[in-house]
Amino acid sequence: MFGRGVSWQRRALGATAAVAAIATLGAGPVLAEKGDGGKNDKQQLVHVIVRLGDGVSVNSKKLMKEFDGKLEADLAPIGGFAGFVPADKLDDLRAVAGVTEVTADVSLNWNPTDPVATTSGDDTSGFVDGDFGRKGASVSYDRLDLTAVNKIIGANAAHKAGYTGAGVDVALIDTGVSPVAGVGSVLNGPDLSFDSQQPGFEYLDGYGHGTYLSGIINGSGAGVDGVAPGSRIVNVKVGAANGAVDVSQVIAGIDWVVQHRSDPGVNIRVLVLAYGTDSVQPADVDPLAYAVEVAWQHGIVVVAAAGNRGTASPLDDPAMNPYVIAVGASEPQGTFSTADDLVTTFTNGGTVARRPDLVAPGRSVVSLRVPGSYIDLNHPEGLEPDGLLRGSGTSQASAVVGGSAALLLQAQPSLTPDQVKAQLKKTAMSLPLADAVTQGAGQISIKRAIKKNQVSATKAAQTWPLGTGTGSLEAARGTSHIEMNGVPLIGEFDIFGMPWDGQSWSGQSWSGQSWSGGVWNGQSWSGQSWSGQSWSGQSWSGQSWSGQSWSGQSWSGQSWSGQSWSGQSWSGQSWSGQSWSGVTWSGQSWSSAG
Repeated sequence: MFGRGVSWQRRALGATAAVAAIATLGAGPVLAEKGDGGKNDKQQLVHVIVRLGDGVSVNSKKLMKEFDGKLEADLAPIGGFAGFVPADKLDDLRAVAGVTEVTADVSLNWNPTDPVATTSGDDTSGFVDGDFGRKGASVSYDRLDLTAVNKIIGANAAHKAGYTGAGVDVALIDTGVSPVAGVGSVLNGPDLSFDSQQPGFEYLDGYGHGTYLSGIINGSGAGVDGVAPGSRIVNVKVGAANGAVDVSQVIAGIDWVVQHRSDPGVNIRVLVLAYGTDSVQPADVDPLAYAVEVAWQHGIVVVAAAGNRGTASPLDDPAMNPYVIAVGASEPQGTFSTADDLVTTFTNGGTVARRPDLVAPGRSVVSLRVPGSYIDLNHPEGLEPDGLLRGSGTSQASAVVGGSAALLLQAQPSLTPDQVKAQLKKTAMSLPLADAVTQGAGQISIKRAIKKNQVSATKAAQTWPLGTGTGSLEAARGTSHIEMNGVPLIGEFDIFGMPWDGQSWSGQSWSGQSWSGGVWNGQSWSGQSWSGQSWSGQSWSGQSWSGQSWSGQSWSGQSWSGQSWSGQSWSGQSWSGQSWSGVTWSGQSWSSAG
């Protein structure tokens, strides 16, 4: 379910001969020096990869010489070439007819003695490429820090232009957020997890996944540079300390976000869901897929992880809903250029009817760690020397896209979700060496998306048939079930054993009536800790959530009848394997979603 982080360890990278050749080219000196006609001053040469339009042919050696540069090699697999040119000639080279892209190919493999690379910008709109990383940082195939991620997708240019996601709230429905060093601005929403019954654990991330993703979205400080550091996380906790969660909890969390998206002082424009199941029913009737569609139709950009079960697998639920943004994970191959990037083999490739919409960096990404959390204790192979955590998966990629959406919405706040999706797809960078199916529109480039004029609402409008949400809750679970005392929750019942009526719920969800005074699906979901002041001093639906405790509720559905739970008696039967989008945590495959 949660945890679309596939692996928290170093792993060998298999590359094609063409990829290996390009990676080798990019691994040389970032900056070279060229004598200037016998004068004492020297000129900096920047290593670049140049891509040409389809069918365009040029004399690459002659062209580079015209710009006082030097050809390094022709790159037939990508329709371009590599070489060195003076930094002040980049704009002129980009203006040549037939040239579609000139990328300053800074290597990610830094050495403490390497100079910090600086290249000039390619426009006058305030987007300028600044310094990469911290001098002396070591970034390689097995460690992609967020400074590198921001450079790859152009978020660093957006930051320099003044866009940080300020004023945009990003709802993160996950395993909670703990106040570790580097966490950005967080507003606690509801805690709908089993942990809500354990005093002191409310809202906090005992699993370690939600905090990790929050660092990617809006982390700031402690060696973490989030994609949208000025945005605010709305923490909607559904996953417990052992990762256990039921589909009904996630749906309830989505419904809550929809109904409270515009509360006083709140502006939820983005929802990140790095959770997925292998649902066995069509998206148009699936209740989880319908819940995110309702959020989308109510003005919230929903970013969902594609899943980590491999290219032959269909998209996870709810990424399978065609309205939302389904995100796969890419790997940068040690350079900033997209010329050599690949789509990770663990990314779900989807079906003919529904593929990933785009991809974002999702391999070996370094972000926040929660000391003592489940991941921290059980997967030390992902721990970094600086106290951070490294992981891979479509979860990570989804957080990158969620932060990017916040940047775009700050820059162009009038955009609808359909326009955001269209703009991100139209400006994505194609990956010439990656499979055309699994990459969707290509790798996200938020720099290009912000620069682009708004795609008209008419052109961006999606016309997929609207879903109904009247399908089976049990089918939406797929193979992911929670259990108590060895008995799994199976059938058309939520976590309190309340009967599931898809027809009634779907109508209430669409009209914004599914939550009423702390009651959802006919049952009070108010934790013992709710006091009415946990939500920025605002009460929900005019009522305080200080009411009832779950610990006194008894399960009344079928095999769970007569059982009362204390918060420690449940477990995720296939949780540690399926739903949080994680392919491997220790080098061994496990059927999880990251």
